[in-house]
Order: sequence, then structure tokens, then C-alpha cells
Amino acid sequence: MKTKIKGLVSLLSIMLFTACNANSKTTHQDIAASSQVLQTTQTENSQAEIKVALLLDTSNSMDGLIDQAKAQLWEIVNELSYAKCDDENPSLKIALYEYGNDNLNADEGYLRQVIEFSDDLDEISKSLFSLTTNGGNEYCGKVVQTAINQLDWGENKKDLKMIFIAGNEPYTQGNISYKDASKLAHNHDITVNTIFCGEYNQGISSYWKDGADLTHGDYMAINHNKATVHIASPYDDKILELNEKLNKTYVAYGQYGQSKMTMQAEQDSNAISYNKANAVSRTVSKSSRLYTNSSWDLVDAESTDEFSYDDLKESQLPKELKGKSKEEIKAYVDKKRKERERIQTEIKKLNTKRKAFNSEKTKYNLNGLENAMITSLKTQAKKKNYTWE
Repeated sequence: MKTKIKGLVSLLSIMLFTACNANSKTTHQDIAASSQVLQTTQTENSQAEIKVALLLDTSNSMDGLIDQAKAQLWEIVNELSYAKCDDENPSLKIALYEYGNDNLNADEGYLRQVIEFSDDLDEISKSLFSLTTNGGNEYCGKVVQTAINQLDWGENKKDLKMIFIAGNEPYTQGNISYKDASKLAHNHDITVNTIFCGEYNQGISSYWKDGADLTHGDYMAINHNKATVHIASPYDDKILELNEKLNKTYVAYGQYGQSKMTMQAEQDSNAISYNKANAVSRTVSKSSRLYTNSSWDLVDAESTDEFSYDDLKESQLPKELKGKSKEEIKAYVDKKRKERERIQTEIKKLNTKRKAFNSEKTKYNLNGLENAMITSLKTQAKKKNYTWE
């Protein structure tokens, strides 16, 4: 990617030099057009991203929905980790909003951005577990419009840009028309998928289906009060043992290293608070390409283009690396990387057996949040030539 960017910068420099030395017929429009060509080329060469904004109703009746989101996050992430776009692995960013909660600011429409687009899966998990229910006043048009305007959706045509909004009150509430919000989404190549928590036909009569149809999205109805059923497998205990070993391969550094490592452990605990199998799903996510922590882990940081050992300060290092030479630090990190790769490979092998075991069991959660989201994601991803490994 660096080589491509350098080439494009050189192209722009040549264009600008030519423009500056051309005859008087060369105009600012010519330069602007050249700049636009460069910007378009950069966009087209960028890695594809899956961007998902999850808008959850947190009014009193939605405890079951929030529980499903907490319990099913990792299976959704795992499914997305298998996505391919033009033989590349797209990255994943998730944003989270809550709405319809009387504890939220009335002037802002009883809604709140819990987390902007992020690829930090631990932060996303933490945000989900911070949600509580109360109230409320559910303004669907307002929260959809806000998510479109506040979030950085980008201009890459390969990106899969999706909003999932879930709730159980009429879609027409509030002073922002859901039709206007849908038009705005359509103009930004964003698909709005609506998930009505209740009976299918009731969702249609309260305009949830119309809200999806206007952006060619999917309308779904789920039983939000249905408890998530996790299937136990003979491989779960071994995978969880490997998770403990996996955690020991992280080398926390910088201002937030220790607090981020603590958060990692907390999200492990949150996952297992639902069920052992849910903790297994999180462990599988941690072995996937989507779980990266370059902002605080030296092993992940070292693999990024921006990282340099020369920039590391003694104060940023964990105690086990203080006073070590650059070569000693490199050797330590390399050892941890090899350990992690070995452990992740073993987790993936066990998960392949786990998936085969689970596929032989009765299908579960067919009427839940996880199935609704994965079905829509895969259906709409095919329109942009995404495939699944």
C-alpha cells in the first residue's frame, strides 16, 4: 500500500508541475480535475471495509434485545472474519448508538453515540455491556439521520456500509421523517436494515418494513425476549485453555497498555458470564484477523507500517523490557509473536471441529438478532461481490 501511495503522490507532483509550467490555457479546473483523479484512484485502491452502525432501542421493554446483542456479538464478528472482497480481507468497523431511553438528553432526541466506528473489539464489547434500559421515546428517523451525519462513512465504493436499527415502537415517531432519513442514507450508499422486536405483520403496519425498503435494505422481525442458546462442544474447554495462553502473548506498552490489557480480561469475563460457549466464540474472534490491538500491544504494533523501535521510549515499556537493548526487545517480541501464531493456529483447528460438531445439532437462534444480522450482511455483501471463505 505504501508503494501505491508514493506512486500516486509522485503522479500528483508531476501534474502540479505541468500545470504550473503550462501555457496560459492551463486553468485551476485542470488542476482540480487532476486532483480528483488522484483522490478517486486512492479511494479505489483502498482496502475494503465493512462498516456496521448498530442502533439499539434501550427503552424499558428492550432488555432482551440488549442481552442478545451482548451474547451474540462474537459469533457475528466470527462470521464477518471469513468475508473476502476482490481476494482481499476487508476490515471491520462497528459503531453503536442507543436511543429511546429517558435517561438520555431530550434535546438531542433521546439518543446517544455510545462508540464511533471502531475496530477495537474490546471497546465495542465494553460499550455493549455498559447499556441499560429505561423509558422511553423512540425516534427512529432521528437516530438514523444522526448516525449518517456523525459517522465517517468514507467514499470507497467497495465498502459495505450498513445500519441495523432494532426496536418495537412505530417507526414514524419523532419530528424527523424516516423517509427523509432513508433518502439521506440512499444518497450516501448506506443500507438501512430494520429489525422489529415483535410480530412480523405488526412491524409492517408500523412502517419498519417501509423504512428498510426505501434503501433496499432488509426488514426482519425477531423475538427479542428469546434467550440465546449456546451449543456446548467437546472442544470448548481446550479452546478456553488456549485463551489463557493467548493472553500471555500480549506485550502491553504505552500510556494505556496496562488498562487495555485489564479491559481485555474484563471482556473475557463478560463473555463467559453468559455461557462457556460464548466465551469460546470470543476466543475464536481473538484468533482471527479482525482482533488487532496495535495501539497498546507491541506484537501487533510491530507489524504496522508506522511502528519503529527507534521511537520507543523507556517510559513506554513494560517492566520486563525496561533496561533492555533494542535487539533484546525485538527478540522478546518475536518470541511472543511466534507463540501467538502457534496458539491461534491451534484455536482455528479446534474451531473447525467445533463448527462441524455444531452443524450437526439442531439449528438455534433462527429468530434472534445474530441470525437476522448475518443473513442481511451476507445477502447485501453479494451485491458488492463479497464472498465467504
